[in-house]
Amino acid sequence: MRFWLPVLSLWWREMIRFLRQRSRVVGSLAQPLLFWLLLGSGFRASFQLPGAPKGIAYAEYFYPGVVCLVLLFTAIFATISTVQDRNEGFLQGALVAPVPRSAIVLGQALGGTTLALLQGLLLLILSPLAGFHLGFFSLILSLALMAALSFGMTSLGLVVAWRMDSVQGFHAIMNLFLMPLWLLSGAVFPAGGAPIWLAWIMRVNPVTYGVAAVRRSMYWGAQSPPGVQLLDGLPPMGLSVTITLVFSLVIFLAAVWVAGCRRV
Repeated sequence: MRFWLPVLSLWWREMIRFLRQRSRVVGSLAQPLLFWLLLGSGFRASFQLPGAPKGIAYAEYFYPGVVCLVLLFTAIFATISTVQDRNEGFLQGALVAPVPRSAIVLGQALGGTTLALLQGLLLLILSPLAGFHLGFFSLILSLALMAALSFGMTSLGLVVAWRMDSVQGFHAIMNLFLMPLWLLSGAVFPAGGAPIWLAWIMRVNPVTYGVAAVRRSMYWGAQSPPGVQLLDGLPPMGLSVTITLVFSLVIFLAAVWVAGCRRV
């Protein structure tokens, strides 16, 4: 109870904070949806995916990337509260409490993961508009992979937030690192159509495998629709899941280490 009570308390605090700040729902859902509608419509006639059959709309390719963008935005909104808690004095009170700092970090990470998963589920409701018809198993698999990716992205946000004292500095660092991680993950364009040097960066980007796993899960069990050919050239499902889980665990441990080095 010494470990799990603070974990559950901090997780519940994130839920309450979310309910009291409903503008976060608009911010984390409206902007990715706007990207999807504008880019999907704008590239519809001029963007041809390498190796994809004719008739495959860019909006269908871009949709899994938008889902992952929602997870990214939720991680930013969830972890920025760490900087605010430090400025308001709440974090100092939590740090002097007789609880492990790993429990504090885990509570924060689980709170952000839960919020990201809930908002990702809302976006999955719109999947038929993008050409996806998720079955029950495909939906469960997608949510499980989204949870793993959300945990990793939230933990990465905590690594940055625990070292920052300024909200403005936090936004600058997040935009400098997290957005390129998403842009070079295969969410916006495939590695097959990129220059060689850029394709290699995409291959070593761990978020690439999370996006690939989510994309494959959305086609799981489909009876060979045209969009399945978009999976050609993606990393195998097993490799993608393994790298996503290892990435999430390593980044969480890094967040725990950074929190342990932080003075009150």
